[in-house]
Amino acid sequence: MTELAQGPAGGRDAWVDYAKAIGIVLVVYGHVARGVFNAGIPIDGPLYRLVDSILYSFHMPLFFFLSGLFFLHSLRRRGPVALAANKVDTILYPYILWSLIQGLIEVWLARYTNGHLGLTEVLELWNPRAQFWFLYALFLVIMTAILVYRRETRPFLWGLLAVAALAYVFQASIPSVLHSYFVVKNFVFFALGVWFYTVKDRLLGHSGVWAAAGAIAFVAVQYGFHIQLGMVFSDIGVASLLVAVVSILAVASLSLWLARVPKRWVLILGRASMAIYLMHVLAASGARVLLGRFLGIQDAGVHVVVGCLAGLLLPLLALQLLRRLGVQGLFETPARVSVEAWYRRHAPLMQRKSKTKSDS
Repeated sequence: MTELAQGPAGGRDAWVDYAKAIGIVLVVYGHVARGVFNAGIPIDGPLYRLVDSILYSFHMPLFFFLSGLFFLHSLRRRGPVALAANKVDTILYPYILWSLIQGLIEVWLARYTNGHLGLTEVLELWNPRAQFWFLYALFLVIMTAILVYRRETRPFLWGLLAVAALAYVFQASIPSVLHSYFVVKNFVFFALGVWFYTVKDRLLGHSGVWAAAGAIAFVAVQYGFHIQLGMVFSDIGVASLLVAVVSILAVASLSLWLARVPKRWVLILGRASMAIYLMHVLAASGARVLLGRFLGIQDAGVHVVVGCLAGLLLPLLALQLLRRLGVQGLFETPARVSVEAWYRRHAPLMQRKSKTKSDS
């Protein structure tokens, strides 16, 4: 997502926006299809479950991967404390704000939707709900990364990736404290992104070959996992890790190839992925309620198509309108109360005080 995978925009890194665009389309489709299924609208059950499991085997790990790409660059540029403050502004703040906004709207419209949400659940921000679990988990993952990334050597990056992979595979045996399971389950994909950015330039000269190889590998691992082994995305282990990693690298390879001649509309989708992620459930749910409750339409195909278009386009329109009106503070902390800005203003003074104490 735009704010979550910060780095140079366009140019050689336009592929990141392509990958985010692919990811956010899959996220919207996944939530729309689940909403249609849970609403009891007639749908092909076996096909729905297969596609759902394929998507959930890699589409959220993909965003942890993308968020890791520019981590080392940001850590070098900002430093550990300023980077942590920046993530409070750009991840924790929108998590809290939009959890409240969406939650309160869901409580208000509960009689029209699938859910039965209470006000108490909305206010329990320490227990993430709906799609906002990702922001909560990503914040914990990045805070962990700030603590553990101390070198940029190849052996260190490989070693950390291996440890994260082992933690993922054996996550059921690792006790969870203060939602640490979010880190145990997802850090491996973030670490994969950190490592991948150090080698991705080697793929650029043969991006077409890598894209084709990635597509073949994607089909092979998904077929083997779901059809041959009869497993689903929630069957965590070596196989699910392999499926996720291969699928992520397939999307990355495809994006590197497609972004050679970038299309503006794809870049717009990718760069607006944070806003789409935050608003798409409200937009898509609203479309489903309108179609089903008020227009009496019960065709699953219509619901999926209209829901996906609403989930993608309405947030884009809202984002454009907010920009024209000059409305700020909905997607990151307003500048006047920015935690990072406060730290940068006070850091020199704190450093001088610390130096004075050490000298004395």
